[in-house]
Amino acid sequence: MNLSQRLTTLTGGGSDGWDVFIKARKMIAEGTPVTELTIGEHDIRTAAPILQDMHASAMSGHTGYAMVPGTDTLRDAVAARTEARTGVPTSRDNVLITPGGQSALFAAHAAACDPGDVALYLDPYYATYPGTLRGVSAVPRAIITRAEDAFQPRASDIAAACDGATSLLINSPNNPTGTVYSHDTMTGIAGVCQEHDLWLISDEVYDSQVWDGTHLSPRALPDMAKRTLVVGSMSKSHAMTGSRCGWLIGPEDVIAHLITFATHTTYGVPGFIQDASVFALVQGPDFEDEIAAPFRRRRAIAHRVLAGQNTVGLIPAQGAMYLMLDVRATGLSGDDFANALLDTHHIAVMPGESFGAAAAGHVRVAMTIDDSAFEDALRTVCSFAESRTAA
Repeated sequence: MNLSQRLTTLTGGGSDGWDVFIKARKMIAEGTPVTELTIGEHDIRTAAPILQDMHASAMSGHTGYAMVPGTDTLRDAVAARTEARTGVPTSRDNVLITPGGQSALFAAHAAACDPGDVALYLDPYYATYPGTLRGVSAVPRAIITRAEDAFQPRASDIAAACDGATSLLINSPNNPTGTVYSHDTMTGIAGVCQEHDLWLISDEVYDSQVWDGTHLSPRALPDMAKRTLVVGSMSKSHAMTGSRCGWLIGPEDVIAHLITFATHTTYGVPGFIQDASVFALVQGPDFEDEIAAPFRRRRAIAHRVLAGQNTVGLIPAQGAMYLMLDVRATGLSGDDFANALLDTHHIAVMPGESFGAAAAGHVRVAMTIDDSAFEDALRTVCSFAESRTAA
């Protein structure tokens, strides 16, 4: 008996990009201390009041099946947050609650793509993107962005790749690069989507983590609400990664169809988690700023550390909880640099190649350990790079 091609081709026949992360976790399991700068996991846990609300909801009996599109209270809270942040009128009928942002990404592409359709995405990309597209039987097509442009995508490059495409996936603030797409970039993207009749799928899970510039949701641009699907999540904005509560925002008729899709796939999100998410959202933007503050602080630390050396380059980190470091001066690939760093100093970073061809010769550093340890680790990364350059 054979497995379906949908499963066996998810990674395109190569690595899924997590090799260094898995190697580091194996070292830890075997008793070797490792400084992990790999995944986007907050070093703080979910705030106690959120957990207390979750517990109270569960104890009060909200442990059965919840409504598949999400509870009315959570859909209303997500809609209110979205409207407040973007200025776009949004109601619960524009919102589907999903088991995390990853589920929302999958649902969005299931809505936008038939089997064999081309689905566009930008390189560098979050590691699950190509597999998500293959998972709905779409044909992934990467569009290269450039380090010299601070990885801002060019509308002309997107337009050149549109033959046969039905969707374009973007991510701003961006993981892995930290780039926040400018107004000119977003309007260029919107123009291409309108000209070529593309669905625009906008991954905005880092919208509360902007250090330089302004986050612009393309749904707020003229005539874009009708063709834009926005992915959001409690994971990054509220340090609720393990709660698996996200959402998809789109036109009412699309959301209505996706409710049917969710009925046949995820069948919703536990009610006590939804209740806790409502509690978290009503704490407002000040609470989200509090969750984001450590990453803003560590970005400043990184700028100070990297200013004192000439080997490691820093792609402007405008948002999100990551730094993209250029290590090409060492002559090593991102993979070789990350593996050697792990072997010699027990510091784990993600190779740029995990995120696509455009990030080759780079590594991604997650700013997810306490300030002092982060500064020490970053200085070690720089000294290691210098030693490899001298060699």
